[in-house]
Amino acid sequence: MVMLDPLANAMSTIANAEILGYKEVAIRPASRIIANVLRVIQKYGTIGEFEVMEDLWIISVQLLGRISKIGVIKPRYPVKVKEYVEWEKRFLPARDMGILVVSTSEGVMSHHEAKEKNLGGRLLAYVY
Repeated sequence: MVMLDPLANAMSTIANAEILGYKEVAIRPASRIIANVLRVIQKYGTIGEFEVMEDLWIISVQLLGRISKIGVIKPRYPVKVKEYVEWEKRFLPARDMGILVVSTSEGVMSHHEAKEKNLGGRLLAYVY
């Protein structure tokens, strides 16, 4: 079986592990974009520590049980600074609840940081 979207696979692995109540989950294969997205999610306290084992292509993630829903945004829509509110309404349940993960010219960050820095980008994922 061919894996077409490793980021989508990683997000669904985390969502399934959260539903089952696991404390730790292993994500295969590892990539820089997955690690960057996890770093943004970790910054907001949704997941615990994670370790990237580059020689095995595995990321081990500690789960805190704080994720209600997590997923990728497909297709990767381009978003302008003024459009973040519209995308929040579409993917997040309420104002200021959850984050959108955005790939910008300055790296992967949350939509809150992108608004502060006045940056647009491409939507990657959401979590709340």
